[in-house]
Amino acid sequence: MINDQKDNLFLLIKSLTKSEKRQFKLYVGRMGSNNNAKFLSLFNLLDKLEKYSEKVILEKGIVTKQQLSNLKAHLYKQILISLRLNPIHQNIRMQIREQMDFAVILYQKGLYKLSLKILDKAKALALKNEEKYAAYDIVEFEKLIESQYITRSLSNRAQQLIQEADDLRTHNDLTSQLSNLSLLLYERLIKTGYAKSDIEFREITKFFYENIPNIVQSNLGFREKLWYFKAHVWYSFLVQDFLSCFKYSTKWVVMFDENPDMIPIHPVFYLKGNNFLLESLALIKYPEKFKKTLQKMLITIKSDIFPSND
Repeated sequence: MINDQKDNLFLLIKSLTKSEKRQFKLYVGRMGSNNNAKFLSLFNLLDKLEKYSEKVILEKGIVTKQQLSNLKAHLYKQILISLRLNPIHQNIRMQIREQMDFAVILYQKGLYKLSLKILDKAKALALKNEEKYAAYDIVEFEKLIESQYITRSLSNRAQQLIQEADDLRTHNDLTSQLSNLSLLLYERLIKTGYAKSDIEFREITKFFYENIPNIVQSNLGFREKLWYFKAHVWYSFLVQDFLSCFKYSTKWVVMFDENPDMIPIHPVFYLKGNNFLLESLALIKYPEKFKKTLQKMLITIKSDIFPSND
């Protein structure tokens, strides 16, 4: 494998758009002393190189061989910080984590009520956007604070938090079961492809029905439904039940259509759902529906709702 494929910093720099590079230089320039910093010189050099070359870096005299590793690590960190500050990358998960970080700072300063206030807003945001793992972490943090400082705003505060934690843990356990099954089925689909014999068919079917949780779909949230439909899609492809592929990939895509605010949060899953729906439509020879699905997906991708890296 060639060097440029091995160097993570070089790969990161080459992945940056023009606007991201401009943002990074503005970020560095906030402090005048950074304008001529070694890491900025290294950034400019690597940005111009076609292939990564440690020899070229050392010949430029930017840094000594002994210092290069630390300088690269520092530059890598600074680029990631710059990207994190870029509004394009400010997704829901990052907003929730940021609020949790603020809450931790206030908690450490002994400002418990202020910390709880931020956590309550972060929890509402997490629940609204089906980020239940984050919501569970927030509730556990709320419990930690309450164990040291019992608020008097609600007489049943402790019981309320315990119930919230139990409900979220149940949902998260179900999501974990479904995502585990989905991942194992997808791995098999990638590695071995379709079932090639009755023995393989029976083996896959037995595995699927032994591991799929017994659920009531109406009780599921968006996230649980997503993994439930994905597991069925992978299973259906494995056993070459293409009508079932069409059925569950349709459910997958319709779920996003009914919850368009989830598309910018899970753009890859939206594209994958459409991809497997299009594939199943091709396999069952339904060209009219294929064209409509493709056109609809392209319209969504070009709309403001779909995230862009430009």
